[in-house]
Amino acid sequence: MQGIWNVPFINNCYLMNIALFRKPSAKHVSYLKEDTDPDMAFCASLRSAGIMMYVSNEKEFGHLVNSETFDVSRTNPDIYQVIDNKLDWEQRYLHPKYYEVFDNKEKQLMPCPDVYWFPLMSMRFCKEWIEVMEAFGQWSDGSNNDKRLESGYEAVPTRDIHMNQVGLDIQWLRILKDYVRPLQELVFTGYYHNPPVSVMNFVVRYRPDEQPSLRPHHDSSTYTINLALNTPHLDYEGGGCRFIRYNCSVKDTKPGWLLMHPGRLTHFHEGLLVTKGTRYIMISFVDP
Repeated sequence: MQGIWNVPFINNCYLMNIALFRKPSAKHVSYLKEDTDPDMAFCASLRSAGIMMYVSNEKEFGHLVNSETFDVSRTNPDIYQVIDNKLDWEQRYLHPKYYEVFDNKEKQLMPCPDVYWFPLMSMRFCKEWIEVMEAFGQWSDGSNNDKRLESGYEAVPTRDIHMNQVGLDIQWLRILKDYVRPLQELVFTGYYHNPPVSVMNFVVRYRPDEQPSLRPHHDSSTYTINLALNTPHLDYEGGGCRFIRYNCSVKDTKPGWLLMHPGRLTHFHEGLLVTKGTRYIMISFVDP
């Protein structure tokens, strides 16, 4: 409901008509009163001077930023603010076409059977997400000798960094809940699980001299998401995902676009060979 309401008390943020305060009747308006908080004293003084106060939501005059959790010691601290400063975060990091996906006139992209392709994140998100991982730099070796196993991590046969290593686990789970789950409900009709559960959230790095591909496998998930983070034919050559049962491959994935597919039973798949450069993808095994 939009409108303008007369109120007896306001605080924190004011928009004032200065002409009212130039009148002789307003010269005694003050925020000082013994045993009274400044905001309460100010509002009482306004009422005594016959100056009315109103709250309006007809126009947007800006918004306050919560800076309590803003940690300047982190690489790209803005990207951590999806919970505490959601509006600013969406403007910076959500793909500009994300909400168009929910337009009934738009046909969902399905490059392979039951594999869906959505715009999710902006180019800025992709760039800064990679920078967070590379600044941390502790990529796994893709083997069962992964030292992280001692800290309760589950090994996967990839060169990767998990979100809880870089302090982004809670934030990523919120992204799954607020932005990925609505996409899943849109295309996998009848499956509803809120919030999504995922303990395997990690960025994978593919390089010809490091780990160039990934052998065929199933994922430990109800559904898997695979978010491309950089650009084919610019940052790397090759790469992609092949779904073996359907002999169908998704190549030249767009940065910020999300692949979503069932994890178990039907979608046995492999990571295709990267022949040049470095390819980055963000993976989540949702509802294991």
